[in-house]
Amino acid sequence: MCYNLGILKVQGLFKIQGKGLNSMQQSYIFEYLDENDFRKKERSVRKYNMLAFKKLTFDYYPQLRSGKLLGELVESDQKKKTKSYELKLPTDELFAKVHGEVRLHYTVYEDKHIILLTNITPEAILDEGHRTELSTYKGVMISKEHPEKDMFKVNLLNMLQK
Repeated sequence: MCYNLGILKVQGLFKIQGKGLNSMQQSYIFEYLDENDFRKKERSVRKYNMLAFKKLTFDYYPQLRSGKLLGELVESDQKKKTKSYELKLPTDELFAKVHGEVRLHYTVYEDKHIILLTNITPEAILDEGHRTELSTYKGVMISKEHPEKDMFKVNLLNMLQK
């Protein structure tokens, strides 16, 4: 008896949702340098920058799993057979000028088919956004640790645009 659970037995071979076992071996597996810290930053991105989170979750992660490496190659180590990448996520222009670009940092182990998700930056504002509810000033998140500095940057950038 065969139930429709996404796995079908076809002539003694298992077929998973239209893909054979050979094509599954070509995909990459995600691992984390520090999963708790990474997930905190990821939740903070989801809360404060939904566009970046959606793009990351529904566009970039599937492409990375399939083996299409995105972003800018930062470092390559022939001895360890690794490549480190930085992927720029969609960010509001004013936020990027105040806090910096939102970037996903990851390392690819090509021989093992593993992608090590290492970090999401800017770390300071994302960590703080996870710990406490951040306020906004003229549409930009403001740090509770140094709000005057962030408000000054926002005001300065707004004056330069006029």
